[in-house]
Amino acid sequence: MAQVPTLIFLLCTVKAVVSSSSRWKPTWPAYKVPVVLPQSTLNLDKPRFDAEAKLEVVSPCGPECHKRSRLPTYEEVKDYLSYETLFSNGSLTETEVGIYILSSSSDGSQSRSRTKRQIYGYDSRFSIFGKDFLLNYPFSTSVKLSTGCTGTLVAEKHVLTAAHCIHDGKSYVKGAQKLRVGFLKPKLKDGSRGANITSSKMPEKMKFQWIRVKRTHVPKGWIKGNANDIGMDYDYALLELKKPHKRKFMKIGVSPPARHLPGGRIHFSGYDNDRPGNLVYRFCDVKDETYDLLYQQCDAQPGASGSGVYVRMWKRQHHKWERKIIGIFSGHQWVDMNGTPQDFNVAVRITPLKYAQICYWIKGNYLDCREG
Repeated sequence: MAQVPTLIFLLCTVKAVVSSSSRWKPTWPAYKVPVVLPQSTLNLDKPRFDAEAKLEVVSPCGPECHKRSRLPTYEEVKDYLSYETLFSNGSLTETEVGIYILSSSSDGSQSRSRTKRQIYGYDSRFSIFGKDFLLNYPFSTSVKLSTGCTGTLVAEKHVLTAAHCIHDGKSYVKGAQKLRVGFLKPKLKDGSRGANITSSKMPEKMKFQWIRVKRTHVPKGWIKGNANDIGMDYDYALLELKKPHKRKFMKIGVSPPARHLPGGRIHFSGYDNDRPGNLVYRFCDVKDETYDLLYQQCDAQPGASGSGVYVRMWKRQHHKWERKIIGIFSGHQWVDMNGTPQDFNVAVRITPLKYAQICYWIKGNYLDCREG
């Protein structure tokens, strides 16, 4: 395993293998991802938890702004992918990482107030009602954070969400130390506990059952950037629960180019603030993209931040259709399009490097994170 000398070499090395059969069905590319490994860990002072939770991020840097930005150096990328880990007892650590590729012989800003809602024309969102939908995949993978955002189940004990739901770029938000994750479950009319949800008793309404978070990982790219030119690129965080949730989860995957997405379209579900207690599903076309971000006009409201953006494509190795999380819904951007202001909702793409990092956080073993 050799350390990568430059970012350019790294980006050129990470290639996707696409089967010729993908001509007749959208197929998941077989990405060979790099390795992101911890190098050293330092103990930090306990955070103050004094920031107000923001349910959306606003940034003026749009697609052309990002495309004009210079490529980060290898050392800068290492710095961005270094991360802080917050534990439920309030302790905090910072971990520096190294980035490697396996050789062929290896086995193994300040936001402005705005009253305009993030709705584009006719509101195309769908509220999901009834336990038969809410408790079934893929809607059952969407969970609510006690800070007000949405998250997605990506492993037996892990939830993927947006970093700004935990940290405002300068400090951890109030409630981050005692962060909880809520799972929608039926509330039976007779109030009985432990009843089988498949019984004939119909639930009066849905309620949240909460699980405490054991630890949280936030990349330094977010903490250093705070939604400036690079901050939004790293607006993601991973939560580890104190106990397994026992639900089917959705795997993460490397985001394909927008032109390879089925119909050029993405999907996500979240707990939008204007529909309290409801899970809201939407889908829409991707309008533009950079290496790190997807720009779209899916109707969304604050509260949906942190939702997992997913697509369904053919998994050639398993001979079946499979949904994967390819991004995290972050927030809102005003973009100057030839002198005319235009607004987009933005999702952070899971790039090969981010996949390697998030996968290692989940698995703890880079050998299980070689295929994106």
